[in-house]
Amino acid sequence: MVWNLILALIAQFASAPYATEASLSAIPVVDSIEVWGFAERHSKFEVRFRDASTDYRIMAMFALPGERIPIAAGDTLAVGAWAAQVDTAQYELIAAAGTTKATGANRWNWVAPARPGLYPIQVRDSRTGGSVTLNVFVMTPYSDMHRGTLNGYRIGDYPKPRRGYEAEYQRPLGFGQVTPELLDTQVSPHFKLGQFLCKQTGDFPQYIVLRQPLLLKLEQLLASVNERGISASTFSIMSAYRTPSYNAAIGNETIFSRHEYGDAADVFVDDDDDGIMDDLNHDGRHTIADARVLGAIMNELQGTAEFSGLIGGLGTYAPTSEHGPFMHVDTRGFSVEWGA
Repeated sequence: MVWNLILALIAQFASAPYATEASLSAIPVVDSIEVWGFAERHSKFEVRFRDASTDYRIMAMFALPGERIPIAAGDTLAVGAWAAQVDTAQYELIAAAGTTKATGANRWNWVAPARPGLYPIQVRDSRTGGSVTLNVFVMTPYSDMHRGTLNGYRIGDYPKPRRGYEAEYQRPLGFGQVTPELLDTQVSPHFKLGQFLCKQTGDFPQYIVLRQPLLLKLEQLLASVNERGISASTFSIMSAYRTPSYNAAIGNETIFSRHEYGDAADVFVDDDDDGIMDDLNHDGRHTIADARVLGAIMNELQGTAEFSGLIGGLGTYAPTSEHGPFMHVDTRGFSVEWGA
């Protein structure tokens, strides 16, 4: 079992203030994309990490070095309602590194390691053995960037927050460090870290901004696509995170592109793996009509309770000589739609 290996590693790391380079490379990837169906991706309980919560069996979270983060587990973690659900100790938290202190039944404070990298946390139901895995990436702080560059990787400059939308356009607090060993790390049940990496060329380590709401939105959209008879084990992602430097280099004049803020992705269904959108409307062609099939499914989801907090942009794009049709999604916090 993968988690038996992880638990053995955790026992090794427990006395260390942070994981070493060797230990980080030894952390195994939880191989779930081939195993979990859409019903199986959910656990029977939720975990709250800071102000985010998830019942997915695996989910990425991001933290700053040394940050103290409250974590809780229970049947429901709705704000103001979850406390009654966690009176009896039922869950245990096992962290690969960092410092953990219990603050109550099924509640902990976890202090992130000082060194950037991947530090898995598992929360287990002691009665059933069910678990939620948080793949926590300790980021390199924004303040470590020097003249738009981190460790030789060009990021560029972020503008001051957009007037009137200061909360939605805050500069990132930090950047996730990506090494070749981390590319296949699951960030949600059906998506891997490497799918969201900026397309600019450069040596490793590279850096990424990736926000949890985007992962939640893509997982829910993917499940809905499959429920409608469209076979897709994941989405092909044409573009996700873009550094401001790369965004300008490809000729995008949008100063406040959501791609720069880690909550946007240009996606298409490519179950036959030929590099272009599948013929979703079965007309024998690959056109913007196929992107609009995805857009229609997205619009159906926008008004549902599951999409609360995930509202954002929706754009459909026609094929060109360089790419097939695709759909843009983001979680900017307000609804806007466009299309060719």
